[in-house]
Amino acid sequence: MIGPKAGRLLLVALVAAAVAAFLLLGADDWLTLPALKARQAQLVHLVEARPWLAMGLFFLAYVIATAISLPGAIVLTLAAGALFGLWRGAILVSFASTLGASLAFLGARYVLRDWVRSRFGAKLETIDRGIERDGALYLLSLRLNPAFPYFLVNLGMGLTKIRLPAYAFVSQAGMLPATFIYVNAGTQLARIESTRDIVSPGLIGALVLLSLFPLAAKWATGQLRRRRAYSGWRRPRRFDRNLIVIGAGAGGLVTAYIAAAVRAKVTLIEARKMGGDCLNTGCVPSKALIRSARLAHEIRNAREYGLEAREPKVDFRAVMARVRRIIGEIEPNDSVERYRSLGVDVRQGHAKLVDPWTVEIDGGERLTARATVIAAGAEPVVPDVPGLAGSGYLTSDSMWDALDGRDEVPGRIAILGGGPIGTEMAQAFARLGARVTQVEQAPRLLAREDEEAADLVAAALREEGVDLRLSTEAVRIEGKTLFLRGAPGEDAIEFDELIVAVGRIPRLGGYGLEELGIEAPLVVNDRLESIFPNIYAVGDAAGPYQLTHAAAHQAWFAAVNALFGSVRRFRADYSVLPRVTFTDPEVASVGHTEASAREAGVAFQVVRYDVSQLDRALTEGAARGFVKLLVEPDRDRILGATIVATSAGELIAEIALAMKHRIGLNRILASVHAYPTMAEANKYAAGEWKKANQPERLLAWAERWHRWRRG
Repeated sequence: MIGPKAGRLLLVALVAAAVAAFLLLGADDWLTLPALKARQAQLVHLVEARPWLAMGLFFLAYVIATAISLPGAIVLTLAAGALFGLWRGAILVSFASTLGASLAFLGARYVLRDWVRSRFGAKLETIDRGIERDGALYLLSLRLNPAFPYFLVNLGMGLTKIRLPAYAFVSQAGMLPATFIYVNAGTQLARIESTRDIVSPGLIGALVLLSLFPLAAKWATGQLRRRRAYSGWRRPRRFDRNLIVIGAGAGGLVTAYIAAAVRAKVTLIEARKMGGDCLNTGCVPSKALIRSARLAHEIRNAREYGLEAREPKVDFRAVMARVRRIIGEIEPNDSVERYRSLGVDVRQGHAKLVDPWTVEIDGGERLTARATVIAAGAEPVVPDVPGLAGSGYLTSDSMWDALDGRDEVPGRIAILGGGPIGTEMAQAFARLGARVTQVEQAPRLLAREDEEAADLVAAALREEGVDLRLSTEAVRIEGKTLFLRGAPGEDAIEFDELIVAVGRIPRLGGYGLEELGIEAPLVVNDRLESIFPNIYAVGDAAGPYQLTHAAAHQAWFAAVNALFGSVRRFRADYSVLPRVTFTDPEVASVGHTEASAREAGVAFQVVRYDVSQLDRALTEGAARGFVKLLVEPDRDRILGATIVATSAGELIAEIALAMKHRIGLNRILASVHAYPTMAEANKYAAGEWKKANQPERLLAWAERWHRWRRG
């Protein structure tokens, strides 16, 4: 049984031998116009005597010449017309060229694709997405264009993921015009002295223009589709402004900032608080609370650092006051005054779209704009649990006001949900002294993260007293009692506060979207356009990533497309998007996890470095965690990373930078990292990869060299 590598080498050897034989036997002299004209009478006699044999031999020769990219395809096509006439010749050439092109396509795919993908995988993935969307059109354009060598098309398309039937069908259709031109010229072979007599500059120009037709048709179809989207709506003749942004969270603020920076007239409308969920109820208050909780945990465990340990006295009123103070210190960065100073027209009120170009504020003033960006954020999901509505439950949105001003942390807290929000809050409240029960229906916490990382966090929470109920369902609530159903059976727990953190959904109600025919969930394309090309969405309103930095990332694409889309539009790129769960230890990841790589069929090698070996982690008393890298086999390209460690959110930045700019592990290993720092963990992980991929043969020779040098 021949292995894949041996098979590739054998195929390359066969093609090389065929080309060498072709040249050594002087066959290239046969595929010239003078040689064809000199042998025309002899060949015609053969065709008349044995027509089926002649057609079969010609078909086979044409397939071989096309498959291994031999020169002389034009002469063979002329020969088809001279020997078989227009229609038979055209049919022979059409099918022979398609079959030969398909064989060349398959050969390139078999021999070259894995090698090319191992070195240029990210670029090919981008091309593949384009091929999946518009591949037939681009292939047709290339086939219609005589200026583009067909053999390059065969080789290049073989490296992509386009399917063979589609490739063969489009290739045959695209090559037909040139086929008929050359075969028809071959029927008049006696009059031809040079290929310049067949293809004049005017004809070449006409074919080039014809090759642009598919792309022009695509553009025209897109324009027609865009116009049809507005059927039944009357577009204003003039607009008050260039852009309206609904929502002043991370996505809306960045969108408005960019628009103002490029001197566009932009209006930002916010019905609630500037800064959105992140500043007021999400990232900022939760991280402020987590910091206080961490200090309480350090006091409780001070003996590990040679200090007197004691149970911290938590002034919960002061803790919540600090949370409010931190929000207040950051607030000016997102304030109405700041954005007005930047040139943004900021309005406070509820915005509603009354048509694709008009926004109404609080049922009164109406503003028109060429484009609108919806950045309305998200709201907590409230599950359908009997008794929940009357339980006085809290969410990540409401708990900050509900708990503000209390002297003591609630004694018993039940948390529904094992995602990042629920897990962060479970650990924080447990460290502040609450008895926390965390309930999750799934068999583990943090379902999107690496399983080993989730298990480590679960172990840390259990050590700190959190009662984890995994694979457990909330059945009903009666008063302050939560009834559960899990693997051991039914159970009931008492609580003073119940926090619901089972997820968040886009906040889209009341913005007029339903009246415009924009259904929830709001679906946007890769340019962040809704069904109306001038209405965009970013952040939690658009998905798929409910992350503040993802919203800011999307905002650039939405702002640029909204303001300059008539010149050029950009597709949002999420290929390298890190995320962090701020537990202790933190969990940070970017790119593939082992599970997502297997699901996508991506081959990978796992490299792991344990933080317990890191000097700085030991000095900090933070030796729990690891750096896990997914690396392309036989290369140093990073496919994904999960870091579990103190400051993992900071460490992941170096990996994200490396992935974005295709910096391999060899270069990370060659970079000098300051000692002692947590960042050294990335370098040591690169070192683990190097040890696992040592050039054993070269090292064996080095060992012989050193032995010889010793005498």
